[in-house]
Amino acid sequence: MKKFNERSRQNLSELNKEMLSTWEAENLFEQSVALREGAPSFVFYEGPPSANGMPGIHHVMARTIKDLFCRYKTMQGFQVHRKAGWDTHGLPVELGVEKSLHINKEDIGVKISVEDYNAACRREVMKYTREWEALTNIMGYWVDTTDPYITYDNRYIESVWWLLSRLYSKGLLYKGYTIQPYSPAAGTGLSSHELNQPGCYRDVKDLTATVLFTITEPRPEMTGWGRPCFMAWTTTPWTLPSNTALCVGPKIDYVAVRTFNPYNGEKLTVVLAEALVASYFKKEGETAPFEDYKVGDKVVPYRIVGHYTGPELVGMRYEQLMPWVKPCCKLGDLAPEYATAYAAGHPEKVFTVGKDSFVEIADAAFRVISGDYVTTDDGTGIVHIAPTFGADDAKVAKAADIPSLFMVNMRGETRPMVDLRGRFYPLDELAPEFVGMCVDTALYSAHAGEYVKNAYDPRYTDEKGHYDEAAATKDEDLNVRLCVELKAAGLAFRTEKHVHNYPHCWRTDKPVIYYPLDSWFIRSTAARERMMELNDTILWKPASTGSGRFGKWLENLQDSNLSRSRYWGTPLPIWRNEDGTEEICIDSVETLYNEIDKAVAAGIMTTNPLRDKGFVPGDYSKENYDKIDLHRPYVDDIVLVSPTGKPMHRETDLIDVWFDSGSMPYAQIHYPFENKEGLDSGRLFPADFIAEGVDQTRGWFFTLHAIGTMVFDHPAFKAVISNGLVLDKKGEKMSKRKGNTVDPFKTIEESGADPLRWYMISTSSPWDNLKYDPEGVHETSRKFFSTLTNTYNFFAMYANVDGFDPSAALVPLAERPEIDRWILSLLNTLVKTVTDEFDSYEPTRAARAISVFVLDNLSNWYVRLNRKRFWGGNLDQDKLAAYQTLYTCLVTVAKLMAPVAPFYADRLYRDLTQGEESVHLTRFPVSDDGAIDKELEMRMDVAQRLTSLVLSLRKKANIKVRQPLVKMLVPANDPELETALRAVAETVKTEVNVKDLEIVSADNEVFVKRVQPDFKKLGPKFGKLMKAAAERIKGLDAKEISQLEHDGYLDLDFDGATTRIELGDVKIISEDMEGWLVANDGNLTVALDIEINPSLAREGLARDIINRIQRLRKDRGYDITDHINLLLLPGENVAEVVDQYGDYISGQLLADSVKVGEAADDADVVILDIDDFKLGAVVTKA
Repeated sequence: MKKFNERSRQNLSELNKEMLSTWEAENLFEQSVALREGAPSFVFYEGPPSANGMPGIHHVMARTIKDLFCRYKTMQGFQVHRKAGWDTHGLPVELGVEKSLHINKEDIGVKISVEDYNAACRREVMKYTREWEALTNIMGYWVDTTDPYITYDNRYIESVWWLLSRLYSKGLLYKGYTIQPYSPAAGTGLSSHELNQPGCYRDVKDLTATVLFTITEPRPEMTGWGRPCFMAWTTTPWTLPSNTALCVGPKIDYVAVRTFNPYNGEKLTVVLAEALVASYFKKEGETAPFEDYKVGDKVVPYRIVGHYTGPELVGMRYEQLMPWVKPCCKLGDLAPEYATAYAAGHPEKVFTVGKDSFVEIADAAFRVISGDYVTTDDGTGIVHIAPTFGADDAKVAKAADIPSLFMVNMRGETRPMVDLRGRFYPLDELAPEFVGMCVDTALYSAHAGEYVKNAYDPRYTDEKGHYDEAAATKDEDLNVRLCVELKAAGLAFRTEKHVHNYPHCWRTDKPVIYYPLDSWFIRSTAARERMMELNDTILWKPASTGSGRFGKWLENLQDSNLSRSRYWGTPLPIWRNEDGTEEICIDSVETLYNEIDKAVAAGIMTTNPLRDKGFVPGDYSKENYDKIDLHRPYVDDIVLVSPTGKPMHRETDLIDVWFDSGSMPYAQIHYPFENKEGLDSGRLFPADFIAEGVDQTRGWFFTLHAIGTMVFDHPAFKAVISNGLVLDKKGEKMSKRKGNTVDPFKTIEESGADPLRWYMISTSSPWDNLKYDPEGVHETSRKFFSTLTNTYNFFAMYANVDGFDPSAALVPLAERPEIDRWILSLLNTLVKTVTDEFDSYEPTRAARAISVFVLDNLSNWYVRLNRKRFWGGNLDQDKLAAYQTLYTCLVTVAKLMAPVAPFYADRLYRDLTQGEESVHLTRFPVSDDGAIDKELEMRMDVAQRLTSLVLSLRKKANIKVRQPLVKMLVPANDPELETALRAVAETVKTEVNVKDLEIVSADNEVFVKRVQPDFKKLGPKFGKLMKAAAERIKGLDAKEISQLEHDGYLDLDFDGATTRIELGDVKIISEDMEGWLVANDGNLTVALDIEINPSLAREGLARDIINRIQRLRKDRGYDITDHINLLLLPGENVAEVVDQYGDYISGQLLADSVKVGEAADDADVVILDIDDFKLGAVVTKA
């Protein structure tokens, strides 16, 4: 008979390493997939991480979630392929390279070629691949890293191009010139879903200005008291030089107010919304005398002299606030009619830059217009309009024939006053013709080249790319300087710091600006309704993310900006002629190959670079595709020919990296060029399950869903877990700056992967933020894993002594003792529970259920109550039943816990089965419903709860369990409860060491209960009647309290209406009486007699002696079968104890003799420390 391994100590880190070596030697992961060949598939998609950054502790959480469900489904009999992947494009990579090379975007193509820069990106993106693969390995995440999908692979890019071509053919790709969020720090526009990543919108404190726009044609009531002005408020003073209109609300009432400029005392008549007068003027100013006012007075006098509706102000004109640059408009076929007509009537204002003509058109600007979006929530109710820096501004300006204020650069391109680096355009970068016609060089040059925010200024970023936010915030920025100038010129009414919510770039942490850009868009709005419809079919965990964060996002979906003005990424596969009238969207490398041949034939290309490099269309091997490179600058050098014979150049944009990653279901298998049948048949698509962080909700999750909907009319995934954040134990976000990051490698080295995985899964649901506490990992190891190890060691030690054979014929369930049937019933209930929770993607509930079973039921109850069955005697049917029951529990627990704690579970399973097969190749347990006895489970639950109550009372009275007590009383008016109590009475008495359990009625004089209302829960029910209700609840009599405990609710009449209070709405408190302690738990109440008479005290001492000698046996390393002789030295009551309980002590200790007497001089006397009593003893082997 092969013996069970006895594990003397628990070192889960070493166990981790040993099992890894075993798995690698057995190719266990590959086996687990191959073993299920031909079985139904469970489709899992691995969201691609970027390997240019080190993995963190939060990645252990994310990967544990993915791994456990794949292991679970494998054990259920599914074949689960898990293909690893690397997200290799995008801003994280490019910004990392710029940082390491000490360059910025403007240096690319100047200090470093695009070819060399992209080569550096290719190297950078795999910088930490080894670390990622190492973490994947040591934490037990089974995923195929030998053949990962890589988004920079040419075959991957080809599949992405094919997907884009599908969108293009459906009319879902278009080019537009719109106001978009732009990141000067990253040098690219951003999509709306990037702007909605967690943490992108932040509260910032900026200097704001309420400025004065001088009215040129005032109404009569606006005259007669100084300068008439419109007042407008802005949080971005740097946009004021680009102002071309003021906007009022069509349903807002306005007033003209006579007052003073608080900075210089100038008389003013200002126009603002009537509802906001109180925001600028104190009530006392309404009657304060004008003649007494002095600059600096806290109360500024004012009088309202005119009332207007918004429409009555529309059309009024004002002077340009900061006349640095006059607005102009490009002429041509796309010019608005008003600009064309104005140019025809004012030829002297037309100028030419290169081959394009422009017209200076200030006469069309600086008017009041109307806009529905104007509110009186803040500001003045009059909005300053800078059409080049806001989508709403651009929309209302266009509708009112208001020109935007554009600059014209040397290439004849119209650009906003602020360039792509976030600074006012330097004069030397502007076309001389434009400067001569439109620019007041004396005014503009004072700020030309200045950065509109310090965050964009390279002076605050060192050579290593570190941004000194503190210095940038502290130093005076352009907004401050502009406000100082406005105040000096009498153009500011108020400047003040204001906290507002402003978007920041998700990768640079710097603010964005809204900027007009030429970009390619996905017409997501065309599929919005269908996306919402299909989203309703997806199981979201948590559901609130699917309906809220994701669902609401879909409801308000905008067209997605696909373009990125960068260098390292998937190139947009669209070629266009110069005027944009002819274009082609390339859907494959073969199509590109053939189109190049056409261009060569037309004389536009001299040779086909794909053919020159030996590429063979139709050969889908890696070797063939590695001959070419579909990145910039190579694709930029390809010029195609249009149907009319014109050259077509590639649109220089790259595509959004989120589209890259959202293409992975198809591109990872090179669809549709390869594996078409597998995907189309449903074997590889859609995913049954995916999981990533909450930040992917509007990133990867969105692009997966969008592409799946728009190309395949099918959701790309059926179930998704949106992981929460891993914070430090104080609830703060981890960062190197705060010094609160956790090294996952060090943690796993110290504790092993299993305690870390179990802690993360069992502590909180995956979608809740986890407050990570290293002590929690150690506690998990000490409590759960040590308890399970001790339970196994207990089994192994006695099983080896008795030669237990797991293959022996099973004792029929009906012939096993009730406690065996109880634990097996509970075990099968556990199997059902864990299966249901895993199937519902509730891993936390599953792990907690396993923990409760192991700690409270298997170890603390079953094993403890059955120790004597294992200790002595022959291997009879009762003892065999005990072994088989415990063995079944341990084997089943090993299987149940395997998805979460794969290393420990495999070791436990192999130790138990004494074989070579891994637990990960077995089938997941299936519940035997016939073994479930709910009535038995209920009875034992009563016993456990009652035991817990009595033990808590013992602790309260400081009476140890070894000290016997006389009696406990348990009230039971419920026949079902009374039956249960009688059935478990002996078990409970033994467990709590109380001689008698007496079942009494609830009105027994020992039990005095009172009810305390929970105001938080009852407040919403009773409202204003809460005070009276509280008094009624406090006054419940014994009968009503008993009914509440029994039924779980009680209906009470209040103010003529019946209101139900639940047991959870109140707290029932049991009062103690002299000599008794009382406690309750739900419908269970117990009173414990705590008086100890001399006889009980002697029995207690006997039990203490047994306890101390058992410890001594263990410390001396005695075998469990060794007999001893025990001599106790004389002491108070010792002789009486031995006389009365000698046989009991002998039986418990395997003592052949128990005597009281003096020890020999050479005897090895040990002192037994029993509370305040010291007792000498001599223990020798018999």
